[in-house]
Amino acid sequence: MIKQYHNLSLAERNSFHLNESADLVIEFDDKADLDTLFAEGNAPAKWYVLGGGNNTLFTKHYDGTLIHPTATSITILEEDATSLTVEVDAAVEWDDFVEWTTQRELWGAENLSLIPGAVGASPVQNIGAYGAEAKDIIHRVHYFDTTLREHLTLTNKECHFAYRDSIFKGELRGRAIITSVEFRLSKEPRPNLGYGDLARETEQRGGPTLGNIRDAVCSIRRHKLPDTAVLGNAGSFFKNPIVEKAFAEQLKGEYENMPIYPTPIADKVKLAAGWLIDQAGMKGYRDGCVGVHTNQALVLVNYGGATGGDIMALASEVQHRVKSKFGVEIDPEVNVL
Repeated sequence: MIKQYHNLSLAERNSFHLNESADLVIEFDDKADLDTLFAEGNAPAKWYVLGGGNNTLFTKHYDGTLIHPTATSITILEEDATSLTVEVDAAVEWDDFVEWTTQRELWGAENLSLIPGAVGASPVQNIGAYGAEAKDIIHRVHYFDTTLREHLTLTNKECHFAYRDSIFKGELRGRAIITSVEFRLSKEPRPNLGYGDLARETEQRGGPTLGNIRDAVCSIRRHKLPDTAVLGNAGSFFKNPIVEKAFAEQLKGEYENMPIYPTPIADKVKLAAGWLIDQAGMKGYRDGCVGVHTNQALVLVNYGGATGGDIMALASEVQHRVKSKFGVEIDPEVNVL
């Protein structure tokens, strides 16, 4: 079923709680509805998929159509002695899905606990945390191609996953609407505790069980990240920059405590954007109704009454300070409209 809302306020539909609006918001609960919405001669001229609004920054009124999926089914497709494949509708809250997996002793999603947003966004950003990424468990992605007007499926390999990137941010940007995602999960224990303080937090809870790992991740995230219901934010605003290994080693010589992480790319390493922002003196910085969070420098917050322009001005200042101190450019992770 299709529902339409004209000139709707988006304050409750974006995690920054910015009081912008849109010409039209369309909700649909069946992928067949997309055939109707994008029928030849009927397709909206300008559109954007708005899931949970957790990774979107509105800087003005959206003069187009926001498309919002609402179906929330989880369906088991295949199962054997060691794994299970499940299809999850795009509108399912990501952390509800992670909880579903841990309750059934299925491994693979636990390190991604408490990441805000909907399942449909997980392949677009290739969401990640604590040494894990969505690509590690994504089997296939089902989507509607608005150009071809066809329902299509991509395998994991065909999604061209990279760090916070995928084909949906490249070749298929502006034409794909994800309707569901298939995940392949392990029945065999696969604890991934090599990142940050996760191992220590897990051990304090009694060792690497699924429940303990999820509890540890949630505890760490709640300490570092503000609740969007209380303080407007989009989680990590910036991506961790990937730089030449030689350049990183040069910086390490000057800043011996600077964390460096390996990447699959030859001669490239990843730096911690939060550490760079902190060392640039921006952690806890506040300018009127916007600021950098006191516990996590990657997070920009709306203390109340901010506009998207205020958030972007703060982001530019953070980028400038980091570039001036380290010669490193950090890019936003959020989608700016």
